[in-house]
Amino acid sequence: GDAMNQLVHGLSGDFLPRFLGGMTLNFEIAAIALLIGLALGFVLALGRLAGGVAGAVSVSLVSLMRAAPTFVVMFFLLNAIPRDATLFGIKINLTGMMAVAISLVPYSAAYVADNAAGALAQWRAGSHLGALLFLPNLMRAFFVLVMSSGAGAAIGVTEGIAVILRQAEQLPGLEDKLVLFAFGIALFGIPLQAAFYLIRALQGWLSKVTVRRQELGK
Repeated sequence: GDAMNQLVHGLSGDFLPRFLGGMTLNFEIAAIALLIGLALGFVLALGRLAGGVAGAVSVSLVSLMRAAPTFVVMFFLLNAIPRDATLFGIKINLTGMMAVAISLVPYSAAYVADNAAGALAQWRAGSHLGALLFLPNLMRAFFVLVMSSGAGAAIGVTEGIAVILRQAEQLPGLEDKLVLFAFGIALFGIPLQAAFYLIRALQGWLSKVTVRRQELGK
């Protein structure tokens, strides 16, 4: 009611476009982290299934990546890599956005490795539909990465959370700030909750189809 009306009047005219642009950046960071994580995670999953030395190395690497704190990795990348660094003669231009994306790769790769190993094992066993449950799990990981990308606000990346924090600094009262934070949570939460609902529906459908196929095969 009144609190929302006061908030609307207190917001700068370009807040919504800036916020939507920031949310787009959140999705871009998550997409980069997931793509790199997919490539690395599948290699680790194959190593785990191979067993032996490769399996032991893969399990150890996944455990290390699972425990890697995003903030620590992010600040390490920004402070450890010189601005004029080169790799194989190619200049590395590590932007804040890429630092956030790469800092999320350990989580992404570990998640993919854990789930891909199970999916590959099911595929090899002939349970193709069971293996496809990997896809909704992948979608879930993507949206977790979207929310985790808010860590970029700590290093000045103008993603959605950073836009909200900067706008909150311009509001006069605590009540206005709290309403703004609730508004921001809703803007993030509504599409993400809708996506999680679709993921659960897809998982339920795949599970039912898998059970039905198994019963028909008996």
